[in-house]
Amino acid sequence: MHLDATHGARAAVPAAREAVRRHPELSAGPDRLRGHSGDRIAVLAELSEVIGWILFDAGLHRHAHRANARALALAGLCGDRWTARLVRLNHSMLQTHTGHARAALETVSRVAGARPLPARVSSLVLIRQAHATALLGAHREPLELISRAQSRFLDGVSRHDPHWAWWIDQAELTGHQGWVLARLRQWDRALPLLHRAATAPGPSYRHLFAAELLGALARAGAWREAEDLITDLAPRAARIGSARTAGSLGGTVRLLRRAPRVPAGLRDAAVFLQEHLPGPEPARTP
Repeated sequence: MHLDATHGARAAVPAAREAVRRHPELSAGPDRLRGHSGDRIAVLAELSEVIGWILFDAGLHRHAHRANARALALAGLCGDRWTARLVRLNHSMLQTHTGHARAALETVSRVAGARPLPARVSSLVLIRQAHATALLGAHREPLELISRAQSRFLDGVSRHDPHWAWWIDQAELTGHQGWVLARLRQWDRALPLLHRAATAPGPSYRHLFAAELLGALARAGAWREAEDLITDLAPRAARIGSARTAGSLGGTVRLLRRAPRVPAGLRDAAVFLQEHLPGPEPARTP
């Protein structure tokens, strides 16, 4: 995960492929692992979850789907409910990203258990639900969900938090709040939140919030701010390691190049940004 956090998912794909090569159990059917210890299977489940996340953010969605399914099967085999929850939270994000919002809601609905979830995990569930319902065209429900996510987050950490909950912090929540509001075209509220998240220090994958900020600026007609942001992003664009981030920027570039009334300077800046964006990750089996 260090490579992912510092250089992005694309840089981490070779490490994911090497992990699969070194641990053939990651490719084996779960039934063939029944003789292994529970601890060993739990480690494999966590590793498969990490691989699924990397493949998703690298744009290898079909392979990410398979890794997530394997991680869920392994977590079920050893009774690791927390890893299973994280995989479902990740997979619901993949489903929303690929336009399957109803499936995303079904996936995230299975995160809850017999006991109430800790605040930060509950907040993440609500974030996933807010994105999916916004994609489905709802208006009031996403607002209520993202507001509840903030309230639950403010309940703070607890001794019941899973070990992976460390990255659910205020900057993450702020970015998703802004992103959901942008999906709803509430620019006045979305833009300050996305700007705050985009300029906060954090791991490489949070560059996505800068990409979503650019998209929101373009759709809101904030031409000068959009051009300023492109000027900042373009010199670093070739090093973007997240396919989601590059894809979001590419979509905004296409919008700016074809939309009417876009100033010539901004259109030229969009072309300049496009020339620096990385190409897609080759869809080779990990």
